[in-house]
Amino acid sequence: MLTSIMYHHINSDKYSNNEDVFEKHLQYISSNFNSTFPTTTLPEKAICLVFDDGYYDFYKYVFPLLKKYGVKALLAVVPKYILDDTDKEDHVRLNVKHDDLFNSYQNATFCTYKELEEMQNSGFVQIVSHSYSHVNLLDANVNVTEELKKSKEVLQKKLNINIDSFVYPFGKYNQAVLDETMKHYRYSFRIGNGINWDFSGVNHVIYRINGDNLVDAKSIFSFSNMTKFRLKTWIKRIVGNRK
Repeated sequence: MLTSIMYHHINSDKYSNNEDVFEKHLQYISSNFNSTFPTTTLPEKAICLVFDDGYYDFYKYVFPLLKKYGVKALLAVVPKYILDDTDKEDHVRLNVKHDDLFNSYQNATFCTYKELEEMQNSGFVQIVSHSYSHVNLLDANVNVTEELKKSKEVLQKKLNINIDSFVYPFGKYNQAVLDETMKHYRYSFRIGNGINWDFSGVNHVIYRINGDNLVDAKSIFSFSNMTKFRLKTWIKRIVGNRK
């Protein structure tokens, strides 16, 4: 079985976790699971952590903890808002409310390419695509193919790596979007609070448990929660997971 968890921030105002709680959570994961990047060979007690959007607080707070506890994570980034490098200080980069982060990207509210390269080279972080400009792929005026292809092309050129995973912005997709996604990526991730058999997911989409706003280190893994997550996945395998 594969457990995948979605996160956004540390020490922010929305969609976030307290740094101390998250460290205990990560310590629990390191002792009870085997963190992995997308692969065809699944380890026992496999878990895949996925952080959306690529905010600077990931580099500041999460990356050091991944190295400390030997845990791997995916970082889904949006090339339109990534700077090559920055001389902005932490108080400028971190003290922006969640709803203002995209509009403030010139203040390096997202990880820079220099930071992404460092993290990718560490072996603890794998950079993946979250579309080119973080739009709802179901909106009528969105060029889905461009959002999928341009993000992949830019990231591969900038970081000199292969990008084979895609995370749907806002979790929004339909059958047509999914079909187009699978032309360009091997793996795709959604929001969904379910458990997967492996990285094939449910109808080619990997379900993630919401890991924002954790109350403690391990309650997300309680027997009742995991039973609920498994049940949802089982139902979705029967009725389908299309939006």
